[in-house]
Amino acid sequence: MSRTPSTMLELGTSAPDFSLQEPATGNQISLADYAGNPLLVIFSCNHCPFVLHILKQFSDYAKNYQSEGLSIVMINSNDVGNYEADSPEKMVELIGQYDFSFPYLYDETQQVAIAYQAACTPDLFLFDSQHKLVYRGQFDGSRPGNDIAVTGQDLTLATEALLNNQPVSTNQIPSLGCNIKWKQGNEPDYF
Repeated sequence: MSRTPSTMLELGTSAPDFSLQEPATGNQISLADYAGNPLLVIFSCNHCPFVLHILKQFSDYAKNYQSEGLSIVMINSNDVGNYEADSPEKMVELIGQYDFSFPYLYDETQQVAIAYQAACTPDLFLFDSQHKLVYRGQFDGSRPGNDIAVTGQDLTLATEALLNNQPVSTNQIPSLGCNIKWKQGNEPDYF
């Protein structure tokens, strides 16, 4: 299992636009759908051990903070031609398995991942209500096999500060996970 860190996109960056299909419903979901709302964008997939390690607690985090006004979208940008486990059909299965309360979108062209400079799964980007980046980093310090409990502490502290109109600490630790599975010729130049 590869260990790829987040690129740590510059704080204050405006959320890159997206319009992607949600395989579970067939709906097209775009950044504009969340205008005026704080938004968490998480790049993920169906099979990465780093994602599966946090997914139950992340689903609980999502339900809690969506009820407090945070919007959340999860995006799968992996090359499904070479990684069938990440297919849209398997995305729908994962939604049911973990009872997602947020859209799980498919970035078939990988252009959205490139626009966000996403590098790994999970890769988290928390934006304020003007869609300026306030946090990009780890869910918490837990990793498969390191015996640290999955709590979501890092993202929770950032979310609490954001939703309570307080400054989000700039002391942020990169997320770490499997690299995004790029299609041949799509490998970005930001590594």
